[in-house]
Amino acid sequence: MEILYYLIAICVIFFMAIAVYDGIYLHLWKYQLHTREESYFEHKTHTVRAILFPLIVWFLFVNNDPLSFWIGIALVVVDFLTLSIDAFSEKDSRKNIGGLPRWEYIIHLFANGFHFAAIVMVLGVKLTLTETGLEFKTVFAESTAKAVFDFVAIQAIPGAVIMGLLHVTLAFPAGRNMWQKQRLKVTCC
Repeated sequence: MEILYYLIAICVIFFMAIAVYDGIYLHLWKYQLHTREESYFEHKTHTVRAILFPLIVWFLFVNNDPLSFWIGIALVVVDFLTLSIDAFSEKDSRKNIGGLPRWEYIIHLFANGFHFAAIVMVLGVKLTLTETGLEFKTVFAESTAKAVFDFVAIQAIPGAVIMGLLHVTLAFPAGRNMWQKQRLKVTCC
Protein backbone atom coordinates (compact mmCIF):
# COMPACT_ATOMS: atom_id res chain seq x y z
CA MET A 1 0.00 0.00 0.00
CA GLU A 2 2.86 2.39 0.76
CA ILE A 3 4.03 2.38 -2.84
CA LEU A 4 0.60 3.62 -3.97
CA TYR A 5 1.04 6.82 -1.96
CA TYR A 6 4.36 7.53 -3.69
CA LEU A 7 2.94 6.66 -7.12
CA ILE A 8 -0.05 8.94 -6.60
CA ALA A 9 2.26 11.80 -5.58
CA ILE A 10 4.45 11.23 -8.66
CA CYS A 11 1.41 11.14 -10.97
CA VAL A 12 0.03 14.37 -9.50
CA ILE A 13 3.41 16.11 -9.88
CA PHE A 14 3.82 14.94 -13.49
CA PHE A 15 0.23 15.84 -14.33
CA MET A 16 0.61 19.35 -12.92
CA ALA A 17 3.94 19.95 -14.68
CA ILE A 18 2.50 18.88 -18.03
CA ALA A 19 -0.75 20.78 -17.39
CA VAL A 20 1.12 24.01 -16.68
CA TYR A 21 3.12 23.70 -19.90
CA ASP A 22 0.10 22.69 -21.97
CA GLY A 23 -2.42 24.97 -20.28
CA ILE A 24 -0.45 28.16 -19.84
CA TYR A 25 2.19 28.07 -22.55
CA LEU A 26 0.43 26.25 -25.39
CA HIS A 27 -3.26 27.02 -24.87
CA LEU A 28 -3.12 30.51 -23.38
CA TRP A 29 0.19 31.91 -24.61
CA LYS A 30 1.14 30.37 -27.95
CA TYR A 31 -2.26 29.50 -29.49
CA GLN A 32 -4.38 31.92 -27.41
CA LEU A 33 -7.37 29.61 -27.60
CA HIS A 34 -9.41 31.96 -25.41
CA THR A 35 -9.24 34.68 -28.13
CA ARG A 36 -10.23 32.53 -31.12
CA GLU A 37 -13.93 32.27 -31.84
CA GLU A 38 -13.59 28.72 -33.15
CA SER A 39 -11.57 27.69 -30.06
CA TYR A 40 -13.62 29.43 -27.40
CA PHE A 41 -15.70 26.32 -26.68
CA GLU A 42 -12.46 24.40 -26.08
CA HIS A 43 -11.41 27.14 -23.65
CA LYS A 44 -14.72 26.66 -21.83
CA THR A 45 -14.12 22.92 -21.44
CA HIS A 46 -10.60 23.62 -20.18
CA THR A 47 -12.08 26.13 -17.71
CA VAL A 48 -14.49 23.54 -16.35
CA ARG A 49 -11.66 21.02 -15.94
CA ALA A 50 -9.40 23.65 -14.34
CA ILE A 51 -12.14 24.34 -11.78
CA LEU A 52 -12.80 20.63 -11.19
CA PHE A 53 -9.19 19.59 -10.55
CA PRO A 54 -8.61 21.33 -7.19
CA LEU A 55 -12.09 20.22 -6.09
CA ILE A 56 -11.30 16.61 -6.98
CA VAL A 57 -8.01 16.82 -5.08
CA TRP A 58 -9.75 18.33 -2.06
CA PHE A 59 -12.71 15.97 -1.89
CA LEU A 60 -11.14 12.74 -3.15
CA PHE A 61 -7.46 13.01 -2.16
CA VAL A 62 -7.37 15.20 0.97
CA ASN A 63 -10.65 14.61 2.79
CA ASN A 64 -11.29 11.20 4.36
CA ASP A 65 -15.02 11.07 4.99
CA PRO A 66 -17.63 9.16 2.95
CA LEU A 67 -19.55 12.26 1.83
CA SER A 68 -16.37 13.89 0.46
CA PHE A 69 -15.48 10.62 -1.24
CA TRP A 70 -18.80 10.48 -3.11
CA ILE A 71 -18.62 14.18 -3.99
CA GLY A 72 -15.14 13.49 -5.34
CA ILE A 73 -16.40 10.55 -7.40
CA ALA A 74 -19.22 12.71 -8.83
CA LEU A 75 -16.66 15.40 -9.75
CA VAL A 76 -14.47 12.78 -11.46
CA VAL A 77 -17.48 11.68 -13.55
CA VAL A 78 -18.15 15.31 -14.56
CA ASP A 79 -14.42 15.72 -15.34
CA PHE A 80 -14.43 12.60 -17.51
CA LEU A 81 -17.51 13.77 -19.42
CA THR A 82 -15.97 17.23 -19.88
CA LEU A 83 -12.75 15.64 -21.16
CA SER A 84 -14.80 13.60 -23.63
CA ILE A 85 -16.57 16.71 -24.91
CA ASP A 86 -13.25 18.57 -25.11
CA ALA A 87 -11.55 15.79 -27.07
CA PHE A 88 -14.51 15.54 -29.45
CA SER A 89 -14.48 19.31 -30.12
CA GLU A 90 -10.71 19.79 -30.55
CA LYS A 91 -10.67 18.88 -34.25
CA ASP A 92 -13.07 21.72 -35.10
CA SER A 93 -11.52 24.04 -32.52
CA ARG A 94 -8.06 23.85 -34.05
CA LYS A 95 -9.05 23.71 -37.74
CA ASN A 96 -8.00 27.31 -38.50
CA ILE A 97 -4.51 26.80 -37.01
CA GLY A 98 -3.79 23.55 -38.82
CA GLY A 99 -5.37 21.16 -36.35
CA LEU A 100 -4.03 19.75 -33.13
CA PRO A 101 -0.31 18.96 -33.58
CA ARG A 102 0.51 15.30 -33.04
CA TRP A 103 3.04 16.13 -30.29
CA GLU A 104 0.41 18.16 -28.41
CA TYR A 105 -2.00 15.26 -28.72
CA ILE A 106 0.69 13.08 -27.08
CA ILE A 107 1.09 15.68 -24.31
CA HIS A 108 -2.67 15.49 -23.70
CA LEU A 109 -2.49 11.69 -23.52
CA PHE A 110 0.29 11.79 -20.92
CA ALA A 111 -1.36 14.55 -18.86
CA ASN A 112 -4.71 12.75 -18.74
CA GLY A 113 -2.98 9.42 -18.16
CA PHE A 114 -1.23 10.76 -15.05
CA HIS A 115 -4.43 12.54 -13.94
CA PHE A 116 -6.65 9.47 -14.10
CA ALA A 117 -3.94 7.08 -12.88
CA ALA A 118 -3.68 9.15 -9.69
CA ILE A 119 -7.45 9.01 -9.28
CA VAL A 120 -7.61 5.24 -9.78
CA MET A 121 -4.79 4.71 -7.28
CA VAL A 122 -6.57 6.92 -4.73
CA LEU A 123 -9.56 4.62 -5.14
CA GLY A 124 -7.22 1.70 -4.45
CA VAL A 125 -6.05 3.37 -1.25
CA LYS A 126 -9.47 4.42 0.01
CA LEU A 127 -11.51 1.33 -0.86
CA THR A 128 -11.21 -2.19 0.53
CA LEU A 129 -12.75 -5.29 -0.95
CA THR A 130 -14.44 -7.37 1.74
CA GLU A 131 -16.73 -10.39 1.73
CA THR A 132 -19.72 -8.03 1.70
CA GLY A 133 -18.40 -5.75 -1.08
CA LEU A 134 -16.45 -2.52 -1.26
CA GLU A 135 -15.90 -0.57 1.92
CA PHE A 136 -14.64 2.98 2.29
CA LYS A 137 -11.70 3.40 4.68
CA THR A 138 -11.72 6.40 7.01
CA VAL A 139 -8.56 5.67 9.01
CA PHE A 140 -5.13 5.42 7.42
CA ALA A 141 -1.86 4.40 9.02
CA GLU A 142 0.58 7.28 9.24
CA SER A 143 3.80 6.76 7.33
CA THR A 144 6.38 8.69 5.35
CA ALA A 145 4.62 7.67 2.13
CA LYS A 146 1.26 8.93 3.43
CA ALA A 147 2.89 12.19 4.53
CA VAL A 148 4.39 12.68 1.04
CA PHE A 149 1.00 11.97 -0.54
CA ASP A 150 -0.75 14.43 1.81
CA PHE A 151 1.92 17.10 1.21
CA VAL A 152 1.73 16.84 -2.59
CA ALA A 153 -2.09 16.85 -2.57
CA ILE A 154 -2.27 19.94 -0.35
CA GLN A 155 0.45 21.74 -2.35
CA ALA A 156 -1.36 21.02 -5.63
CA ILE A 157 -4.46 22.94 -4.62
CA PRO A 158 -3.22 26.58 -4.61
CA GLY A 159 -1.65 26.34 -8.06
CA ALA A 160 -4.70 24.53 -9.41
CA VAL A 161 -7.00 27.21 -7.99
CA ILE A 162 -4.87 29.89 -9.67
CA MET A 163 -5.12 28.00 -13.00
CA GLY A 164 -8.90 27.79 -12.57
CA LEU A 165 -9.19 31.49 -11.77
CA LEU A 166 -7.00 32.37 -14.75
CA HIS A 167 -9.23 30.33 -17.06
CA VAL A 168 -12.37 31.94 -15.63
CA THR A 169 -10.83 35.42 -15.95
CA LEU A 170 -10.01 34.78 -19.62
CA ALA A 171 -13.61 33.78 -20.28
CA PHE A 172 -14.58 37.46 -20.02
CA PRO A 173 -13.59 40.34 -22.35
CA ALA A 174 -12.06 42.42 -19.53
CA GLY A 175 -9.90 39.48 -18.46
CA ARG A 176 -8.79 38.80 -22.03
CA ASN A 177 -7.89 42.47 -22.51
CA MET A 178 -5.89 42.54 -19.27
CA TRP A 179 -4.08 39.32 -20.24
CA GLN A 180 -3.29 40.67 -23.72
CA LYS A 181 -1.86 43.93 -22.32
CA GLN A 182 0.40 42.01 -19.96
CA ARG A 183 1.32 39.50 -22.67
CA LEU A 184 2.53 42.24 -25.00
CA LYS A 185 4.99 43.40 -22.34
CA VAL A 186 6.84 40.06 -22.54
CA THR A 187 9.39 39.96 -25.35
CA CYS A 188 10.29 36.28 -25.34
CA CYS A 189 8.55 32.95 -25.96
